[in-house]
Amino acid sequence: MKFQRFEVPGLAHYSYVLGAAGKAVVVDPKRDIDTYLEYARVNDLSIAYILETHIHADYCSGAKELAEATGAELWLSAHDTGEDFIYQFPHKDFKDGEALELGEVRIVALHTPGHTPEHLSFLVYDIKRSATMPMLMLSGDFVFVGSLGRPDLLGESAKLKLAGQLYDSLNSKIAELPDGLEVHPAHGAGSMCGAGMGDRPQTTLGYERLSNMFFADRDKPTFVHHILSTVPPFPDYYRRMKKVNSDGPKTVGVEPPRALAVDEFKKAAFGVHSNGGEHVVIDLRRPEAFGGAHIPGAFNIGQAALFSIWASWVVPYDKPILLVGDASTNYDEARRALLRVGLDDVRGYLKGGMTAWVEAGHEQAHVPQISVGELAALKGTGGLILDVRADGEWNSGHIAGATHIMGGDLPKRAKELPRDRKIYAVCGAGYRSSVATSVLKRAGFRDVVNVDGGMGAWNRQKLPTVTEEKGAAVSR
Repeated sequence: MKFQRFEVPGLAHYSYVLGAAGKAVVVDPKRDIDTYLEYARVNDLSIAYILETHIHADYCSGAKELAEATGAELWLSAHDTGEDFIYQFPHKDFKDGEALELGEVRIVALHTPGHTPEHLSFLVYDIKRSATMPMLMLSGDFVFVGSLGRPDLLGESAKLKLAGQLYDSLNSKIAELPDGLEVHPAHGAGSMCGAGMGDRPQTTLGYERLSNMFFADRDKPTFVHHILSTVPPFPDYYRRMKKVNSDGPKTVGVEPPRALAVDEFKKAAFGVHSNGGEHVVIDLRRPEAFGGAHIPGAFNIGQAALFSIWASWVVPYDKPILLVGDASTNYDEARRALLRVGLDDVRGYLKGGMTAWVEAGHEQAHVPQISVGELAALKGTGGLILDVRADGEWNSGHIAGATHIMGGDLPKRAKELPRDRKIYAVCGAGYRSSVATSVLKRAGFRDVVNVDGGMGAWNRQKLPTVTEEKGAAVSR
């Protein structure tokens, strides 16, 4: 049996291919499906089946497109009937206890609701070794390394029920499985599908029973309170992604974006597209480069591991996208990263990068950058310090008097900020705060500054912090 894991950094997404008897099963595929097609070609496998553990919220599924490209059978959860999100495209219903046979490999569906109502885990048997003892479990967003899947994806009215189902899945559905069972989840550290995930890509059920904080909650009320009190921030795009994946994402392919000469790019960036609105420009460069000169109205989302996540947080889904970078920018990978979160309409990139724009003499915008020492010296001068880090980071220590709005919430909460004060945006190192400055500039804030190095540099300089909980220093 062949078994291969594929990882998408940033999204911390794992997908898997199992191969036997010249055929392959792909589990939880990403949107850019050429990865699986190439793996199958190199390993002389025919992709015959595609499985999903559940209707995903954090990334755009490649299951439907991969099935169209290969003719493979889609086996999807049969337990979505009557739920808020239902698979709307043709597939075979995969039921609890049902098995898929592939040569010496048997894959058995195990209904493990809690993260979502329809969630399946897959027990994989290597029949040549043991027909009765599973070799591994593909746990999807049920059991993570050091954590469990968040049960709040369907909103306030459903989260208590889902949290209770998660407890039952943990204490009933997998209670008789052996400690030595390998557990391979759909996500790793950095994903917001669960709290406190470990860095390792796999674990064993026995190790999780000993060390996973949620396994220690023996009664249901304690468990429900614990897991709901630890859920990460809820990205707004999750709601849209659930609908996209239940309806079936459109087929888009993975062709690299088209290079646009500077005049064509300018016309597209500031003209009106066929749907009656403007294009969105995403600047993929580092914060200091963006601050020095950028195209007016551009988002600054640097091409780093977190690019997909921050693009999905702040970029509108209903506008075509243009990209700009520099000589080191990988535009093909940028488009792939956008496809993975359902930002499909990438029209092209600026040929020659920002240098071409500057040399053409076109209008530029700027965001001043200051050091943490300069920021400390400005205390009492009337500026507002905006901390855009996550709640846990804020609670662990922040600058006294700062305002806290998590960066992903800024597009909908920018109106809470004063327009008559200079705003100094700060995060952990400068990446997220630069995203925030670009969001604020697009919202019409003129006097915005990015703090280089962020709280990491602030703490290294041993500058003072306070640790009052969120709420004491939040402007609303």
